[in-house]
Amino acid sequence: MSKALLICNGENDSALLKRLAREADFILTADAGADAALQAGVMPDAVIGDLDSVSPACRRALNNTPFIHITRQDNTDFAKAMLWLARKKYASCAVAGAAGKRMDFTIGNILAAFTFAKKMSVIFYGKGWRMLPLVHGGKFTARAGARLSLIPFTACRGITLKGLKFPLKNASWKAGQTTGTSNEVLSENFEILFTSGKMLMYVED
Repeated sequence: MSKALLICNGENDSALLKRLAREADFILTADAGADAALQAGVMPDAVIGDLDSVSPACRRALNNTPFIHITRQDNTDFAKAMLWLARKKYASCAVAGAAGKRMDFTIGNILAAFTFAKKMSVIFYGKGWRMLPLVHGGKFTARAGARLSLIPFTACRGITLKGLKFPLKNASWKAGQTTGTSNEVLSENFEILFTSGKMLMYVED
């Protein structure tokens, strides 16, 4: 097993969850993300977190599903789940429901994901969009014409963009610089390369 799906308790779309579930080898839900999964008709393989918000009805429905209770309170249920998946050496993780509802959790989840992006491919999914925390460059795919934004979370150097409406070669961005917002995918395949730094890629589906 190499591809995990993590379902959190933010904004979720049932059709998206079902599609991601079909593509996953293992489905993990973070606390009340289990309720979101069941509402979409998706059965998790395990539930993890401090388990303070998963509903009693969900617990009864998942009475044969492992509940991994982690009592530590110095990180979020998202971080607990990602750490567990990293220790299990999953190669990639699709994350649903990690954005929306509470903006503090949304921002915290994105920031925490950069740590795990060094060990696995992490992709946040929402209705009509994807976000990838990038700690190194690579080749990517998206539909031609899709809006794409790159947000540097730290200073980034050696930035080269290929296959986008506004290409770059060996550029440098400061943390928070907005030069990379509202670019456009020209063809299905494109490249984002950089020699150092961390950036978030947002792209429309």
